[in-house]
Amino acid sequence: MARAVLVPLWLCWALGCAAPPNVVLLLMDDMGWGDLGAFGEPSKETPNLDQMASEGMLFLDFYAANPLCSPSRAALLTGRLPVRNGFYTTNAHARNAYTPQDIVGGIQDSEILLPELLKKAGYTNKIIGKWHLGHRPQFHPLKHGFDEWFGSPNCHFGPYDNRALPNIPVYRDWEMIGRYYEDFKIDLRTGEANLTQIYLQEALDFISKQQASQQPFFLYWAIDATHAPVYASKHFLGTSQRGRYGDAVREIDDSVGKILKHLQKLGISENTFVFFTSDNGAALISAPKQGGSNGPFLCGKQTTFEGGMREPAIAWWPGHIPAGSVSRQLGSVMDLFTTSLSLVGLQPPSDRQIDGIDLLPAILQGKLIDRPIFYYRGNEMMAVRVGLYKAHYWTWSNSWEDYSKGIDFCPGQNVSGVTTHLQEEHSTLPLLFHLGRDPGEKYPLSFASDEYQGVMRRISAVVQQHKDTMVPGVPQLNVCDKAVMNWSPPGCEKLGKCLKPPKSDPKKCFWSH
Repeated sequence: MARAVLVPLWLCWALGCAAPPNVVLLLMDDMGWGDLGAFGEPSKETPNLDQMASEGMLFLDFYAANPLCSPSRAALLTGRLPVRNGFYTTNAHARNAYTPQDIVGGIQDSEILLPELLKKAGYTNKIIGKWHLGHRPQFHPLKHGFDEWFGSPNCHFGPYDNRALPNIPVYRDWEMIGRYYEDFKIDLRTGEANLTQIYLQEALDFISKQQASQQPFFLYWAIDATHAPVYASKHFLGTSQRGRYGDAVREIDDSVGKILKHLQKLGISENTFVFFTSDNGAALISAPKQGGSNGPFLCGKQTTFEGGMREPAIAWWPGHIPAGSVSRQLGSVMDLFTTSLSLVGLQPPSDRQIDGIDLLPAILQGKLIDRPIFYYRGNEMMAVRVGLYKAHYWTWSNSWEDYSKGIDFCPGQNVSGVTTHLQEEHSTLPLLFHLGRDPGEKYPLSFASDEYQGVMRRISAVVQQHKDTMVPGVPQLNVCDKAVMNWSPPGCEKLGKCLKPPKSDPKKCFWSH
């Protein structure tokens, strides 16, 4: 049935004979593939997300665009690999980089973000939570297509002393309304913070306002409770078998349930496409108290093993998506850019390479689209997946320098039965895994086998084509300067919270891993 009405629906929306669907993207922070009951988490503490899955579609093979937050978020909103949109560094080979307070760069004006395109189609766009695409005025989300913002430009690290480092600001639209740890409390000892409840209410109020105005909307709900230091409100603290991290997950689950019920109560659920996923894998370096679960997959955040980039993903659109369906489509956060445009009847920009594909044929018709998944760290393509096969050209889990200091993004090297593989270049003979037989990436295929030889011929052609057509963007994560930190954000003067910045001293950012 969906196949027969798919194209006519788009034509109808384009002609104005039906309301275009609202789009809600729920992006979690450092949440792992194995954190939801629907994906096998044994304590089954996510009833609302599990119900969302039972009413919608699970994606079992859905990926972040990078094993770190900022690049993955930039990829989601541009539909482009971080190495194309500039969210990478060339200061060192294959190093992960993001947007800390002292970063000079951010999302470039030349990049076209999803809300910019949706705005042209009459959408009202709001971001709630973590932006992380640059905190200087030129990178403000309201300059890149969003109409409203409640949240922060950086992660909730701190507290800082406001002399050596300023506390991170929280914005409402153009101006800051306070700072973390000062006006928006986070108790590091107990983990208590009311931020998720605030973000939930912001979402409910925005949805109600847009429904009343009969305006289509795009809501980007990018909350960060599962990023260390993890937090939860008082009502949820101590309620999970999994400790404080589980408390945060339970509160997120409850919040997602309330958002979906609100859409249903307002009678707009059948005209609202909702997608839930995460920016990268669970941070095993913070586990077990402050990190999540990547299920059966190897390693986690910061790495290009499956645990670092395979994400929980659920699509929900009552009346359109077959309830309880499961897709084996290889998906990426970049696809949310192209899919959202397709929902509205828009084409992606034709003047640049777009890496995201339209997932609607997979979601509405059950079709499988043949496409590769590229795993990047910084300026290096580390691995590629084609079908069920994954070839590692590099297998760093973290630098030896980090490992010697006790920093370990892939715990278990010294535990019997846990495999992380040598951290070395494999470009001549890549390590090859069959992810169907070996989802944990424990058993590389023999280089001499016919299977290895045949598969690598196919993968090598895909990689060669990718590299031949790759035009890297200007790297935005190379230069750091303490003078650009959040000393005096817009609105600070009204609050008496302006701080004096130090003298500018730009330097190369140091990315240790």
